[in-house]
Amino acid sequence: MTKIAILGANGRMGRALIRALATDSQAQLSAAQVRPGNALIGTDAGTVAGTDALGVALGTNITGDVVIDFTSPDNTAKVAALCAENGQALIVGTTGLNQQQKAALEAAAKKVPVVFAPNMSVGVNLLLGLVELASSVLGDSVDVEIIEAHHRHKKDAPSGTALALGEAAAKALGRDLKNCAVYGREGITGERDRQTIGFATVRGGDIIGEHTVLFAGDGERIELTHKAHNRDTFATGALRAAHWAKGRAAGLYDMKDVLGLKG
Repeated sequence: MTKIAILGANGRMGRALIRALATDSQAQLSAAQVRPGNALIGTDAGTVAGTDALGVALGTNITGDVVIDFTSPDNTAKVAALCAENGQALIVGTTGLNQQQKAALEAAAKKVPVVFAPNMSVGVNLLLGLVELASSVLGDSVDVEIIEAHHRHKKDAPSGTALALGEAAAKALGRDLKNCAVYGREGITGERDRQTIGFATVRGGDIIGEHTVLFAGDGERIELTHKAHNRDTFATGALRAAHWAKGRAAGLYDMKDVLGLKG
């Protein structure tokens, strides 16, 4: 039985994680953390998530074998240090981390297993592999563009998943994404440089998450697309990562490790 603490338990992903955990016979909710002073403290986590009562009230502790965090970059960096100190495995789906915050995860990974992935969906991680394959086959014969869409509340852009897709393409093409990424276009931009990788961002409504990698050549194009219909796919993937990480050696892992997709 894997005892799991869920951070941001009253948020959209937190509630999805609790609902998924409630149907997992091999997992037990050990803590449902919210910010100090939250009005829901003391309320049963299952009730907040819209499922049966689970006997665990929302609070501020993070006890458990594994901690799952989809909160904010600043909070994630702090939690990483706590998990390293407490000997807890950490699953991170938070996006928008800067280099310093990523360094906090790397430091924690020297002491505990840390699974860090901008997208926990099994489908998205398969998409990453397909993007690498398509990029290596098509090479410089196509223009690569990444289009992503999310709900109006998302705070970072492009999405972490879009950036991961860009990294996958750049790696296969032998490029450095830092030097070849183009984030949006406006005005007279001139002819497109085929060595660049373009990003376009859409924000609106309640879009869960849509990502398309467009390989546009002369006379044909290939579009690889993933659309999330709800947050359950991310929650299911995070729980899968939690089970995988329990008892694992310290290190920084991603969903390819969890899914056995690394060659």
